[in-house]
Amino acid sequence: MGDAPPEGPALGLLELCSIARGVLTCDAMVKRSPVRLVRAASTHPGKYSILIRGGVDEVAEALEAGRRIAADALIDRLFLPNPHDELDAVLGGAQVWPLEAVGVLETYSIAATLRGADVALKAAEVHALRIALARDLGGKGFFVLTGLLHDVEEAMRAGRAAVGEGLLAGAEIVANPHPDLIDALA
Repeated sequence: MGDAPPEGPALGLLELCSIARGVLTCDAMVKRSPVRLVRAASTHPGKYSILIRGGVDEVAEALEAGRRIAADALIDRLFLPNPHDELDAVLGGAQVWPLEAVGVLETYSIAATLRGADVALKAAEVHALRIALARDLGGKGFFVLTGLLHDVEEAMRAGRAAVGEGLLAGAEIVANPHPDLIDALA
């Protein structure tokens, strides 16, 4: 096996409606450009998602190669040249922050979840608590953030706008959450 590609600032994701085409697309993407495959897996209901990381140009090149192979099986895609630092951290699991106000945004696709989370985190002084992507969610995704109420409201407005038409499944704000809520969110 060759050397692993260097870490880069960009994230890219393709979401397909075909597992078979997803596997072929994934292979084409990682062969086309030196990117790191973060995740490639089937999700419910019968979709396949490919998440990559690398340099901005390398991720863009891999996504373009993948888009061509995916063709009409492509459901959604995402290119984040410089994702918010907390987006990266929370992809590995829930983070613990003091609960002030909590915002939850739910979408119908993985790409929409990441797109909304990145914009929301950049829009106001908020922190990411959790991001869940497709597994055990019927193919949907959601993210949870916390901060002062006015910051959560601003972040949620920005996140909702960034999700994309027809991809918002729900959005709620809890102004004064019960302290036990953190257990439920983690």
